[in-house]
Amino acid sequence: MSLLRRRKHPFNESFRKPEKEHENGDFSYESKRKKIPYEHEEERPLSKCSCLDTWCWLIGCGCVTWWFLLFLYNAIPPSFPKYVTEVITGPLPDPPGVKLRKLGLTARHPVVFVPAAVTGGLELWEGRKCAQGLFRKRLWGGTFGDVYKRPQCWVEHMSLDNETGMDPCGIRVRPISGLVTADGFGSGCFVWTTLVRDQTLSRIKNNIELMVATSGGQKVVIIPHSTGALFFLHFMKWVESPPPVGGGGGPYWCSKHIKAVVNIAAPFLGVPKAISLFLSAESKDISLVRAIAPGFLENGIFQPQILQHVMRLSHSWDSTVSMIPRGGDTIWGSLDWSPEDGYSCDQKREMKNSTRVTNPARAKSAISLTRSANFGRIVSFGKDVAEAPSNDIDRIDFKGAVKGHRAENRTCRDLWTEYHGMGFEGTKAVADYKTYTAESIVELLHFIAPKMMARSTAHFSYGIADNMDDPKYKHYKYWSNPLETTLPNAPEMEIFSFYGTGLPTERAYVYKLSPTAECHIPFQIDSSANDEKTCLKGGVYSVDGDGTVPVLSAGFMCAKAWHGKTKFNPSGIRTYVREYRHSPPTTLLEGRGAHVDIMRNFALIEDVIRIVAGASGEELGGNRVHSNIFKWSKKINLQL
Repeated sequence: MSLLRRRKHPFNESFRKPEKEHENGDFSYESKRKKIPYEHEEERPLSKCSCLDTWCWLIGCGCVTWWFLLFLYNAIPPSFPKYVTEVITGPLPDPPGVKLRKLGLTARHPVVFVPAAVTGGLELWEGRKCAQGLFRKRLWGGTFGDVYKRPQCWVEHMSLDNETGMDPCGIRVRPISGLVTADGFGSGCFVWTTLVRDQTLSRIKNNIELMVATSGGQKVVIIPHSTGALFFLHFMKWVESPPPVGGGGGPYWCSKHIKAVVNIAAPFLGVPKAISLFLSAESKDISLVRAIAPGFLENGIFQPQILQHVMRLSHSWDSTVSMIPRGGDTIWGSLDWSPEDGYSCDQKREMKNSTRVTNPARAKSAISLTRSANFGRIVSFGKDVAEAPSNDIDRIDFKGAVKGHRAENRTCRDLWTEYHGMGFEGTKAVADYKTYTAESIVELLHFIAPKMMARSTAHFSYGIADNMDDPKYKHYKYWSNPLETTLPNAPEMEIFSFYGTGLPTERAYVYKLSPTAECHIPFQIDSSANDEKTCLKGGVYSVDGDGTVPVLSAGFMCAKAWHGKTKFNPSGIRTYVREYRHSPPTTLLEGRGAHVDIMRNFALIEDVIRIVAGASGEELGGNRVHSNIFKWSKKINLQL
């Protein structure tokens, strides 16, 4: 049996002694034995995982987690999120429709929705060879599933001709009809010129007339969102104008067919955000990316593939060109003045957090000492220029500058940017002018993008009318500018401005020259420019708004220019301002005050339903404001 036993190591555990160090510094034999392997002991190499194994393991874990979460999402009952919310917050309030139904309200007026630049859908009717298989597929809106595979092809088909504003030869992209086109956020963009040439205005007119006829004579409630408000403003002028330019409805068509126009987040006076889009294809979000990861967007991989293509699309769409600020320096301010003077992010935060009633005189003094941004300087080259007194700014007029010519480059021409023909001298001239207000911004765009602005000035206007009886205002290019057109003769109609407040909204920018390169955009927002006291963050000055449209643009017309009988509202249509503060929602399904998210705001939905059920503006409670829109409107010296 002893031969079958396994031989033990001669030094087993019973014979081991504690290690100790001898006087000469050597360790005991036991310590040495651990360091020196015996001949019969097998040395085993350590296993090492390669980087490829690690990545495969991580990808596998991610896929398993994704499918597990997807399984849970489809497995749990629809009522589970509501159950979880009720456990945390208590019983949920009824949705607006259920709440008002219990109060006995029923629909009375037909409703027409007018989608905005991000809530319509576009589909392909005719395309190039690269778009094979995409007939009647969405190019804008929906999931974009088929388009993701062909990004270059998508850009080619979504871009319009920069001179005519129409589809390029061999391409037809058309809006999708019905509610399905505007069933969610990302469902697309309609371009006004495509609507006009596809008789959309005539179809809207016919549908409204049919709704009124089939509802026992009840007038319709129109609900435009965002740029849809400008489109419908154009429609109200078109429908009453004589053919062939207008719809031939006669001077009282709106009075006979429309009860109310409920404008939601309407950029009536444009948005400064459009300027940064045209100058450098940027926004506050891009500026923050630059601040967090400098050089990320400037490398050769991302810059041509992202910003240049964004610029190519934005310069060719009339829906973005229509967002250039209207009203010039009278509305938006000059080098030394703006309606929002005194607005401070710190002041707003202190007022919000304070629960004490301070001495009025002391509060007024504190506000007067608050350092405010020069919001009238929409674009400034350098933070020092944005803050300096106007007398200290040495400006050189750019309009007489001679543009240079860069060498022909096929890649640049494929990306398309009008900067290609400016050269170093033209770029330097723009920066040497130092700072731009709303009026000089229009001149600047004519200089850097002449093709885009030639088309723009043929379709839109950006000024203020002195004499509304001037025959030139019968031209359709003025009809979407509320400061150069009149509301219809419909004294019984009501107009509402519904919009969100409480979100930092882009108002002005600090720019710098970008590194010169053949295919790079020569200007960029200076993301290093910051000043909390003047609401400057990442090169962007912010004011109160819904994150996209400043309060001034959304509320001024109903707060002042259309209020009462004015030259813009000769029949005295009643106007109301209803603001919705951006705050945490009461349920997971409720929207807040952001530009698109406001469409799910319960308070807004309830107001809309009450109007559709027959309520007037006075029955809603009249004006409801959280911002300084009436104070700012009074500062604007506009003859009404």
